[in-house]
Amino acid sequence: MTLRPSATTTRRPARRPAAAAPFRPRPAREKPARRHRRGTDRKPRFAIAVTALFFALLYLPIGVVILFSFNSQKSLTVFKDFSTRWYTKFFHDDVLLSSLGMSLRVSLVAMVGSMVLGVALALGLVRCRSRLGSLAGLIMLVPLITPEIVTGVAAMLLFKGMGITLSSTTVMLAEITFSISYVTVILRSRIAALNPEVEEAAMDLGATRWQALRLVTLPALLPSILASAVLIFALVFDDFVLAYFTTGVDPQPLSVRIYSAIRFGVEPTINAVGTLMLVGSIGLIALALFIPRLFGRRGGLDLLSGK
Repeated sequence: MTLRPSATTTRRPARRPAAAAPFRPRPAREKPARRHRRGTDRKPRFAIAVTALFFALLYLPIGVVILFSFNSQKSLTVFKDFSTRWYTKFFHDDVLLSSLGMSLRVSLVAMVGSMVLGVALALGLVRCRSRLGSLAGLIMLVPLITPEIVTGVAAMLLFKGMGITLSSTTVMLAEITFSISYVTVILRSRIAALNPEVEEAAMDLGATRWQALRLVTLPALLPSILASAVLIFALVFDDFVLAYFTTGVDPQPLSVRIYSAIRFGVEPTINAVGTLMLVGSIGLIALALFIPRLFGRRGGLDLLSGK
């Protein structure tokens, strides 16, 4: 008897799985650009106008002084022809040249004196960990915020009370005292950033404390010291208030001599002197800000923080 396979027992061939379709990522929908808020894309015209007005009021008088220093006429209101007449007259004026020499001597002495004392004071304030050191650091900031006229009057009264005749020596002493604070503030952060282990390693190798300071610490501080020295020279050379209260009769610093000459009438020679002082001061300050870059360090406004 022949058995026929039933429908239930019939095996069907297995279907092959369909090949998976390649994965295609859906294109990301572009987000609609956000609309700027009303008024944010506008230029602050009022702020620009105020800034332009500020710089115009600040530098326009200086520009007028520079322009009329090259005037061929003696007039301070009408510019006629370009001439270096007043610069020639300045370099042949013995009184102004003696005042210029006085200002240069005072600036040089104040620069050297304030650097020696300022570096020593900055080292002492950083290395001293007591409350007395913190108090001395706060006191050192007082001359920076005290009005200079107060400092000038105080210096004059001190010299008068001690019976010291006002002269170039008193100007130098006053300028040194006033400049120490600037040097100390500039160098303190730089000294604090130095690694003390380098100096300790030098002493472990046989160097004395003075040799470690002279051969390790001071060379590391050299860029900041040079920049501070140039900055102090520029500040002292242009200083008027402190020099006015502490100077003698003759010779007088150039800034005081210019003030005395202006009281009897302004001459174009004063414009020439002011232009030369402005150019010299800008050059010195630019040099002070550029010196750290010569040693591979940041310059610019970081000078004030001693970095």
